[in-house]
Amino acid sequence: MSDLFVDVSSRVSPELSAVIESLVNNPDAIQPVTLPSVRSYISQGLPEEIRELYRLHFDGDQTLLSEVDALIEEYGADAPAFDFVEISASEPLSRVIEAVVNDENRENPPTLETVREEMSNGLMARLVGEGVMEDDEDDSLLVEIDELIGRFGPDMLAEGFLRYE
Repeated sequence: MSDLFVDVSSRVSPELSAVIESLVNNPDAIQPVTLPSVRSYISQGLPEEIRELYRLHFDGDQTLLSEVDALIEEYGADAPAFDFVEISASEPLSRVIEAVVNDENRENPPTLETVREEMSNGLMARLVGEGVMEDDEDDSLLVEIDELIGRFGPDMLAEGFLRYE
């Protein structure tokens, strides 16, 4: 993990975030993936399956290249591309975060650690009982929240990871 934390929602388009994520997750890609390697990948022409998956237009490459160029100019050629991938919680974890955020008894905005503690202290069982969650989602959601804590730290505000669909 780098020291750079970028609010990608305001800096990177969803299309570029998706392209970067596909490249970062590609086991054949040269690691670590940097912004210049993303630029090179896009300039060679995106594979058709990437275009279809993310519904990119035929002229989208130029827009993406301009966007990457601006990021390189601002953050440098050594910036890890992964820092520019939009990270959000899964839909089930978003429901858990939302339940904690909407708790009327809470005085402060919840952090990722607060959500983790609530999950361990019975929130999951309550949400299953209310029909908000499936009974078998507990373990995968604990793994997911632990991954977010590992990447962003326990004190990161949880609300920023909500996925709105």
